Amino acid sequence: MPLLLLKDLPRYECLIDAAKTFPDLDPSACEAYLYLLRTGDEAFRITDENLSAHHISQGRFSVLMLLLNKSECCGAQPRTPAELAELCGVTRATMTGLIDTLERDGLVTREPDPVDRRMMSVKLTARGNERLGEVLPGHFRRMAALMSGLTESERKTLVSLLLKILDRASAIGSRPPFAPSESASPAA
Repeated sequence: MPLLLLKDLPRYECLIDAAKTFPDLDPSACEAYLYLLRTGDEAFRITDENLSAHHISQGRFSVLMLLLNKSECCGAQPRTPAELAELCGVTRATMTGLIDTLERDGLVTREPDPVDRRMMSVKLTARGNERLGEVLPGHFRRMAALMSGLTESERKTLVSLLLKILDRASAIGSRPPFAPSESASPAA
């Protein structure tokens, strides 16, 4: 689902005009923000097209990828539903629904946690691995195609810039909302 419903973004000159009415509007910040959202929407759309062709949702794909990463990188240690919910940024109830459908389709299994028998662990099944083997080649090709317009150096710069934005988002998210007459200072 797109975050930004605009396909045609306002011209910079229009943002400058709007800043006359809305003094808190920083035209260059607004332009960069709108392009960030628009680009994110397009990247999401490209990923979603591939996942839809394989009849899998973004949420289910995220869970499968977290379980794949855990098994491939860290010695096949399953994750608890609570860990998966935290890593996906969803509620535990939402994660339960995702796991239920993945388990119904035979892509994951729930097992008693080997350390704490009161807990359940979620593991990727052989069928789940196969399914990812079908989805990932197209996913990786689309990702590479999308980023192919950037050099390696530009990609590193992009990552660095996006990390700065993520850092600011974390800082802003932990503060109370701005009052109507208050504006964010660049150093805030």
